Amino acid sequence: MSRSLIARAVVVVLLLGPVLPAAIPAALAQEETEALERDLVRYPARFFERFRPVTALDMVNQVPGFRLEEDTGDVRGFASSGGNVLIDDRRPSTKRDSLTDILSRIPAATVLRIELIRGQVRNIDLRGQSEVVNLVLREGIPAIVQWRLAGRKTFGFGPVSPDGSISVADTLKGVDVSAGLNARQAAIGRQGIETILAAAGEPVESRFEERNNRNKFYSASLNASAWAGETFWQVNTNLRYEDRRSVTDSERTDDSTGARTDVFFEDIEDTPSFETGLDLERQLSADWRAKGILLSGGANADFTSAQIETEADGARTLERVATGELDSREIIARLEFDFTRFANHQLQFNLERAVNVLDSNLTQTDDTGDGPVVIDIPGADSRVEEVRWDFLAEDTWLLGRYELNFGIGAEASTIRQTGDAVLERDFFFLKPQFVLTYSAANADLTRVRLAREVAQLDLEDFVSATEFLDDDIALGNPNIEPDSTWKLELTQEKRLGTSGVVKLTAFHHWISDVLDLLPLSESFEAPGNIGDGRRWGLLFESTLPLDRIGLANAKLDAKIRWQDSSVADPVTGEDRVLSVGNISGGPVVFDIENEYAVILDFRQDFRAARAAWGFSLWERGRQLQFKVNELEVYDEGAEFRVFVETTRWRGIRVRLDAENLLDFADERRRLIYAGLRGTTPVETRQFRDRSRGRRLELSFSGSF
Repeated sequence: MSRSLIARAVVVVLLLGPVLPAAIPAALAQEETEALERDLVRYPARFFERFRPVTALDMVNQVPGFRLEEDTGDVRGFASSGGNVLIDDRRPSTKRDSLTDILSRIPAATVLRIELIRGQVRNIDLRGQSEVVNLVLREGIPAIVQWRLAGRKTFGFGPVSPDGSISVADTLKGVDVSAGLNARQAAIGRQGIETILAAAGEPVESRFEERNNRNKFYSASLNASAWAGETFWQVNTNLRYEDRRSVTDSERTDDSTGARTDVFFEDIEDTPSFETGLDLERQLSADWRAKGILLSGGANADFTSAQIETEADGARTLERVATGELDSREIIARLEFDFTRFANHQLQFNLERAVNVLDSNLTQTDDTGDGPVVIDIPGADSRVEEVRWDFLAEDTWLLGRYELNFGIGAEASTIRQTGDAVLERDFFFLKPQFVLTYSAANADLTRVRLAREVAQLDLEDFVSATEFLDDDIALGNPNIEPDSTWKLELTQEKRLGTSGVVKLTAFHHWISDVLDLLPLSESFEAPGNIGDGRRWGLLFESTLPLDRIGLANAKLDAKIRWQDSSVADPVTGEDRVLSVGNISGGPVVFDIENEYAVILDFRQDFRAARAAWGFSLWERGRQLQFKVNELEVYDEGAEFRVFVETTRWRGIRVRLDAENLLDFADERRRLIYAGLRGTTPVETRQFRDRSRGRRLELSFSGSF
């Protein structure tokens, strides 16, 4: 059975799945939760006892129908960042410190309850998200130290990689303080074959390639919060250092002559980064509440890329070296106001100013035997600066079982680029939003959302970079404009008591100035706006208790997206699907441009034995990238994982994870045309098939 057939079979099973479990009996529901309200589902700590959580992350991952959404740190501004988790009604004032790390530092013993918030509750700004979870922490808990030690082995790609973290949470003279240290190494890679064929299909070159990555990650965090009179303040600081090393050996054989060439690639990148955030919150009067946020961060990436080609007799025919630096900085100032004078109305006003700066420099030399020659790469040495203002006024109006959220936002920005390209442009966007929610007596929910969203630009798209592995240059484009999208979404949510949920969302998006790959010549393209497009599809999410089919204390979590899209191709003029921005492997991401994505998580707990086991299946559709003279198709296959864990010994969690058990290969197909893609004959075909190895991780975690 092919991978696509596996995914389709899974979809059919899950769509039929909701008929299996009935609603949870009322007695059990009352035991597991404190309340099931229109906009709020409360899960007390005892709801999670059967999962034997060690950290708050363990608890959040078991909230029915909820999946943690991380902020990657690449999003500029604060309004669209922060993820979908609150802690005591407040978002962490950080972007570089991930929610996974933050929640991993909070011991499960300090969590009083977790609230699933699906509408306007306690003046909380959802920032356009349909739902968030809120951790309510206990007060007066003595100091707790949280720790984790793990070893990870990727078979065929190096030694066991250590992973460790330690954190402490305490209250010192009325100040809640938490601090943490993390250190992790990774030894991963890819190996396999690549075949290059001529237009008629005859073999041209055969390659065996092996890539090994040796990465190190270190981070430290310090967080503090307290009341100073009637003002609540909190400070969040995060320091991080990343050391990435990648080596690729490519053995290439000419199929017509048998001549062999060895090509060696090496990429080195060191990136220190920092971030500091300060929040001040105060009740100004009976009707007004205000919050101020100041966030400052930056990163400095030094990188070196090398390519060395050697003939079979040892003669070096090419030595190519690129060195450079990417220095990024960000400062955000934000004000939030809540006004509650009018009955059944919650008014919010937000104002934000963000400054983002990227300095880029890149030098490349090629040496074919006569000494190094400097290669001119246009757009490599540049400074890009964006100053952006963002304003939002919105009202949430409660009308019985209906809740209407409506508002108007505005965004104004100026982007300046100097260096290899000199350009300054101003942008202004209005961003209306409308959300109507109906909550039935049994807590089922129907929601309609219509909003205009403006994409956050990646400043690295404005500057150029080298791609030695594909013998290419990723050109930057100083003329990029933010694309804007009208999003229409209809969601129906069915609660199966408090332990189960089924949710289906239909969506249709109208995109202006689609950001894709824009042709610059018959050989080069760059990120750019290619016209208007559309995107539509379905998103299915569920948590299904499986007791009814004989699996006691078991559940299945699912998230499945299917979509289609359309845009006029700037090369051929014909309609096609939207292109993925950057080809990527790794964990399934739902917001990329491909046909489908599937995540299935099964878990069964054995309470008496204090043990559990489960499996995960991740799969997503092919990623397509349409270049001016090339079509690239990438498929990394399915990821199948199994775990077993226990807390039998002194409450320490011992967990064994086996990952990538199916060992599906990464497959990439490149069609390179003689001229413009689709209008000239195919000149070369490249087929790559690489495996990434099975992995085992043994971890120990606990607290004291």
